Amino acid sequence: MADDPQKTDLEIFRARQKARNRVMGLVLVALAVLFFAITIVKMGLHSAGQM
Repeated sequence: MADDPQKTDLEIFRARQKARNRVMGLVLVALAVLFFAITIVKMGLHSAGQM
């Protein structure tokens, strides 16, 4: 870490990049859960003879 209290441009860039990566990770997890839930519901409807 630098003794300078000001963050360097690279540190600011890395912090933004880390935040974007976290958001993208959450979006991907949410999509996976959504697809899983849709699959389970469709399988339940199919086995009940409603499709």
